Amino acid sequence: MTNRPDNRVFGKRAEQHILILASGDRVRHMTVRPWMIALGACVAGAVTIGYLLATSYLVLRDDLIGATMARQARMQHEYEDRIAALRAQVDRVTSRQLLDQQVVEEKVDKLMEQQMALTSRHSRIGTLLDKAEEQGLQGADVPVPAFNPERKADAKGGIKAIESLMTGGKAGEAQPSALAYAPADETVADRADRMFSKVTLSLKTIEREQMTQLQQLTSAADDKAGAIEDILRGSGINVESAEKTQMATETETEDAVGGPFIEPQPTDRFEASIDDLDVALKRLDAARGIATVLPFANPAPQKIITSRFGNRTDPFLGRLAMHSGIDFRFESGERVHCSGGGVVTVAGPSGGYGNMVEVDHGNGLATRYGHMQRILVKVGDKVDPGDVVGLAGSTGRSTGTHLHYEVRRNGQALDPMSFLNAGRRLLAYL
Repeated sequence: MTNRPDNRVFGKRAEQHILILASGDRVRHMTVRPWMIALGACVAGAVTIGYLLATSYLVLRDDLIGATMARQARMQHEYEDRIAALRAQVDRVTSRQLLDQQVVEEKVDKLMEQQMALTSRHSRIGTLLDKAEEQGLQGADVPVPAFNPERKADAKGGIKAIESLMTGGKAGEAQPSALAYAPADETVADRADRMFSKVTLSLKTIEREQMTQLQQLTSAADDKAGAIEDILRGSGINVESAEKTQMATETETEDAVGGPFIEPQPTDRFEASIDDLDVALKRLDAARGIATVLPFANPAPQKIITSRFGNRTDPFLGRLAMHSGIDFRFESGERVHCSGGGVVTVAGPSGGYGNMVEVDHGNGLATRYGHMQRILVKVGDKVDPGDVVGLAGSTGRSTGTHLHYEVRRNGQALDPMSFLNAGRRLLAYL
């Protein structure tokens, strides 16, 4: 056979490229095919082209980076401005809450001051009420000034409600009915203002009622004192002089007081009303004191008058004579009572009076009790109306057992009946 050359095109088999990878004792091989080389070249070309295109775009559009950074900076500023605005809003809300709380606290303090004033006034009124009760002024026609318990509870409850507004209220704490229908957008200050007005109105109502009742008591005391003074003047008593004498007597028995004179401090209407009531009660007390001390009581209650004051036929001489007193029928040994308060100036035998007691009642008035069987007091004794001064008898110039009773002013005999009649009228005021 003839040998053919090896470089012939047809019939020659192309040899494949083999990639051998050796690692230690391990040997791997991979056959590299033409399409793999072509694919790798295409990928590398595409990456290179993309990189070149992106670089060219960024180089040509260098303003895009600046715009992005500017937008980010603007967004950051907007966030910072929003945070600052929210912080300022929080500060405003906090400041408003603090201001509202301060306003509410001031109003609560004011309400507490008003309530404390009413409480102190109530204690002062209590003292005057005791005096009024002693003078017989307490009754249906003269209401007693005092707190209305329900209104007082409303006032205290309102104050507690306002205090609860400051803290937002506590669990289980009763809320006032005035807040039950409060609008949803109503602030704490608005609710506090509404509740403050309600409680203030309640306290003002209490104060107005107290003022009215004080004025009623003052009017009643003045009327009663005036009626007593009219009766005293009708009996010839100088009321002003008698009051000065009584005040001087009372001052001697009271605790010593003194101090420099200072003009009185200005007072409000309520204080003025209390002062007016105090003056009226003192006036009434003075008038009652005069009426009690002076001889207006009956020395012989339920006894028959056997001889009146004035001219009469003398039982011993049988001719006209002046009878300087009133004779009361008595049984021997019956008690004789004093007709007023005073000091015993005579206690013993005294001429035609027999055993006689004379009592000085002040203001120039004196009473005499004659013909007694026995005298039970002595000179210098202080006696009160109704005290027993002796036992009835028939001593001295007397035709039988009886009481000879006289009333004298500055030594001059007066008709005792005028004092007995005045005493009956005074019973309605004593």
